[in-house]
Amino acid sequence: MRKVRAAIRLALFAISTIGLYGIWFLLHPFIPNKIYWRQVIFGAWTSSFVRISNMRVETIGEPPKPPFFLVANHLSYTDIAALRYAVKGIFVAKSEILGWFLAGRICRDMGTIFIDRTNRRDIPRAGKMITERLDAGEGVVVFPEGTSTKGERVLPFNSSFLEFAARAAIPVSCAAISYRTPAGEMPASYAVCWWEDIGFIAHLWRLLQAREYTAILNFSDERVVNEDRKVLARRVHEVVCERFIPVV
Repeated sequence: MRKVRAAIRLALFAISTIGLYGIWFLLHPFIPNKIYWRQVIFGAWTSSFVRISNMRVETIGEPPKPPFFLVANHLSYTDIAALRYAVKGIFVAKSEILGWFLAGRICRDMGTIFIDRTNRRDIPRAGKMITERLDAGEGVVVFPEGTSTKGERVLPFNSSFLEFAARAAIPVSCAAISYRTPAGEMPASYAVCWWEDIGFIAHLWRLLQAREYTAILNFSDERVVNEDRKVLARRVHEVVCERFIPVV
């Protein structure tokens, strides 16, 4: 039954992804408000993933409204769907994703800002793009841990991700993400969190076998500002840790 469920969901995920991207690709040349159209399609895609995978989204606190710069811990690719389901924004991601077949292009066209974490010279470019998106009225979400984890704790934040925010005195919003699965299901630390040496499709197949799972988004009402990026990173990390619920 689990494998049948996963097969049906995987097929629906592929159909919704290709179908929605196809609609965007065909119509975007004729839509005057490109940002609005992109957000409509991106929102529809994340909503479809939430429904198809049977994700329950539980929010604590008040999600920020655009424009915002939101920092969160990182557990899985499901973080994108969960957060976008709760807030309207685009994401900052590692440049390696650009090389993924089809997914890289879709992420780029949906407004994702890519950053080469191994090249410090790329940080100012990404920071400029983030500032432009904020000025255009969009929300931006970044995962400064730089990698997804098992959910036992929040890794230290890489201050380079916050350098531009410190320089421009941009207020930083914070959210902590956690997951849980019902009794009898695989623990969320394995079913949802993507930290093992396992490919995306293999992990997605595992996730889609779960009957359901819950994403817990704990938003802070504090917006952190500091001109020192290292101090800013430490304070933002403290705020996220205060609201983080370990994944079991």
